[in-house]
Amino acid sequence: MSLPVLVVLVVFGIALSVAAVHFTGGTTTATLSSTDQALARFGEDFPDEKSHAVRLTSDRHAAFLELGPRRCGIVQSIGDCFLTRIVTRHDVLALTREGNVVTLRLNDFTWKGGKFDFADKADAQAVAAMLQVHDQTQKAAA
Repeated sequence: MSLPVLVVLVVFGIALSVAAVHFTGGTTTATLSSTDQALARFGEDFPDEKSHAVRLTSDRHAAFLELGPRRCGIVQSIGDCFLTRIVTRHDVLALTREGNVVTLRLNDFTWKGGKFDFADKADAQAVAAMLQVHDQTQKAAA
């Protein structure tokens, strides 16, 4: 088989595989329909934890659950599934808030954090306050 034919077959095979994954829903991102769904999903992994408040991001790909002093539960979409975790102030390497956006960097090799946009400035302030570490946190002007 000649090299150009082999290249065409490989490219066509890769394109066909990517298309198959895309059209079968493999590239969909899970979305939280409500705070109740976030609580239920978090409760599957942490049944003994009780949340005082739930704050959804504006794209509904993440939820932050207030668990008490210095503890926050997170439900984050990863592909078509949700990842849950409990984060304390000691897990936070960096935290910034600018308006409705909270940027979080964690000391965790499995998930480094992200940028979270909230529909309400009060939700962004509450999430930042839950995880604020005074000597490591940068505060942006409100």
